Amino acid sequence: MQTNFTLVSDCQATLIPAGDTVILEKGTAVTVTQALGNSITVRTALGLFRIAENDLGALGPEAQIYRENKSAKSNQGPLDVEAVWEALRECFDPEIPVNIVDLGLIYDLELEEGSAGGKRVKVKMTLTAQGCGMGPVIAADAKSKIEALAGVEGAEVAIVWDPVWNPRMISELGRKQLGLE
Repeated sequence: MQTNFTLVSDCQATLIPAGDTVILEKGTAVTVTQALGNSITVRTALGLFRIAENDLGALGPEAQIYRENKSAKSNQGPLDVEAVWEALRECFDPEIPVNIVDLGLIYDLELEEGSAGGKRVKVKMTLTAQGCGMGPVIAADAKSKIEALAGVEGAEVAIVWDPVWNPRMISELGRKQLGLE
């Protein structure tokens, strides 16, 4: 799998960990360090950046290998909590190759009746560090994955700090993925 690219066009990206939106210019050399959850993390001479799925074309046609060949999961039957958990397992911190559920970042998940017959989803999540500028990006990713589920009228993803996250909150699977067990 190719990991080194030269951008064929200007590309919007998010600076990690600051969370600032920047433009990576055509001709910039990038190395893919993580490709999970419909976005990629690249390293350049200027640092780490997250490139969203809709901007992957800037890496050229060879980058199609990083596009997920699946549409948003459509749940069978009525929307349930497990379908939302599965959608959240498709969200990743761009620096850590473990989904936000197994990282222990999701504190609460509720489904409520919506006004048009569907459900409204409320999620409380945290981050691994309070100063992380990627929080709004990760929360927006989670919100979009939830809202792509059939039967969801809308989603609210709130970032909370109580309790403070710590590595003991990582699931057994997440610990194995990180080589902690």
